[in-house]
Amino acid sequence: MSGGKDIDIKVRIWRQKSPSDRGGLVTYDVPGVSTDSSFLEMLDLVSERLMEKGEEPVALDHDCREGICGACSLVINGVPHGPRSATTTCQLHMRSFKDGQTITVEPFRAKAFPVIKDLVVDRSAYDRIIAAGGFVSVNTGVGVDANAIPVPKENAELAMDAAACIGCGACAAACPNASAMLFVGAKVSHLGLLPQGQPERQERVLKMLEQMDTEGFGGCTNMGECEAACPKEIKLEVIARMNRDYLGAKLTKRPKGVEKGGGA
Repeated sequence: MSGGKDIDIKVRIWRQKSPSDRGGLVTYDVPGVSTDSSFLEMLDLVSERLMEKGEEPVALDHDCREGICGACSLVINGVPHGPRSATTTCQLHMRSFKDGQTITVEPFRAKAFPVIKDLVVDRSAYDRIIAAGGFVSVNTGVGVDANAIPVPKENAELAMDAAACIGCGACAAACPNASAMLFVGAKVSHLGLLPQGQPERQERVLKMLEQMDTEGFGGCTNMGECEAACPKEIKLEVIARMNRDYLGAKLTKRPKGVEKGGGA
């Protein structure tokens, strides 16, 4: 960590030994932090100094540290992923903070994201929502040419925009209702916009929204905090698109055992 200037900061970190523990904020002095270091490297430094004193290091989630996996989910000074827009926690650098500043670090707060330990939360609710959506039907046999199924350019771009969602959970953590609608909307949109996603389109949106409710996420009241907190800048329009799909599916989807024409 060289090249940047060193700053002295204080960090108030949420410490919680287990899901059943009450937990609370603990303040640590962190002198000599390079402004070129990442936020996670600063937390690594805190843990190293704690271990040197024989104390328990801070538990936190991370994997790629390249803004791809979404594991580095922290609330920094009340904002999911910190003060910079379109930035994951692992992409945040200490140059975004001032010498002498006190930084509060907490886990994502949502009923569906129970704290496991310290800054680590269980985000498997998102995995179960994706699993509820099932798979895209693909015929077996020889692979088709890439251009065999034409996709309108606008649809392709919108689908790619929605597919940029990394499932980090910032949208739910930022929402006053702890709603996962932006996440679910992105996952519904990126398949529903493509020809390959049409066979299960209605069933997919019904099952994913049902699972979202089962997991305990709140409803959307158009606050817009989710879009502001999203590190991949997913737009609110995916929620509108999902709502249209859901309404269409509810109106046209026949109950099981009911044949077309109304016969049981």
